[in-house]
Amino acid sequence: MKQDFAARLMTWQAEHGRHDLPWQQTRDPYRVWLSEIMLQQTRVETVIPYYQRFLERFPRIADLAAAPQEAVLGLWSGLGYYARARNLHAAAQAVVAEHGGQFPRSAAEIAGLPGIGRSTAAAIAAFCFDERVPILDGNVKRVLCRAFGIEGFPGERAVEQRLWALAGELLPPAGVGRYIQAQMDLGATLCTRSNPACTRCPLADGCVALRDGRTAELPTARPRKTPPRRASSMVVIRADGAVLLERRPPAGIWGGLLALPESGARDVADWVGAYLGIKPGAPVALPALTHAFTHFVLDIQPWLVELDAPPTAVHDGTWYWQNLDQLAEAPLPTPVRAILNALPPPAGRV
Repeated sequence: MKQDFAARLMTWQAEHGRHDLPWQQTRDPYRVWLSEIMLQQTRVETVIPYYQRFLERFPRIADLAAAPQEAVLGLWSGLGYYARARNLHAAAQAVVAEHGGQFPRSAAEIAGLPGIGRSTAAAIAAFCFDERVPILDGNVKRVLCRAFGIEGFPGERAVEQRLWALAGELLPPAGVGRYIQAQMDLGATLCTRSNPACTRCPLADGCVALRDGRTAELPTARPRKTPPRRASSMVVIRADGAVLLERRPPAGIWGGLLALPESGARDVADWVGAYLGIKPGAPVALPALTHAFTHFVLDIQPWLVELDAPPTAVHDGTWYWQNLDQLAEAPLPTPVRAILNALPPPAGRV
């Protein structure tokens, strides 16, 4: 099937593939790059409104480079994996500072920008500059593992190297952008992780996984580990229609975002008193929630502390009073936004 693999996919894509996604109507590398970064670990239907809002605010790469990081994170809020947004911002600044505002044209140069890996760089170079290079995102890995019966977890180095070599062998002599789009479309619409639509697949008559009844087994799953759990007590300190938020450090979990302060193991009332220098009323337990990260699960117990008025000073310069009626573009982690959106009205109000 190697000989006609690309031709089959490209013929199928011309009739059945996706042709109306916003980033398919341009060869502007800024827009293609933005879509590729947003689409990592995120579904297309989720990305589209974020993509459109982002370009309304930052229509050119120079606009993104000049923006404060807080504004970038605010527009990214809800997409998760916030290191992607910080790297996007840093890469835009690198394009302006090191490349005169012109996006690099080769996959090798593009991969030198912050947060852009080999596959993403190749996709941008192929779509925008017709460079004949393979990609290896999750969709392509799944298609190749099933079509050619490749064993082993694709995240393992040896398996990934084999897949890269195969992806290079399968490249067509021309039309690489359309071929790469065909691979992405097949993995996203037919060769899906569960319940693949094999009867409609252009590769069905040569697919090893279908022939051997192994579509549910390939690609080989990541070795399972029970993720560790961590507990957090988050404190909602509300006063006069605003809440106290803390700017997270630039690196690490929720880096650069505004989050609720955490009391640790200390009594919440004692903790608030120590940090704000006042004696608060009795904290009220809010509904607990759980948030899953890639490598651990966070069990969150929120507490609500009501104050009559904001204190004249807070702990240090990383703390901010955020108006609750202006949360839309605030750079908030998803669970923090959920907690704040679900707050009960202040006592005495309906």
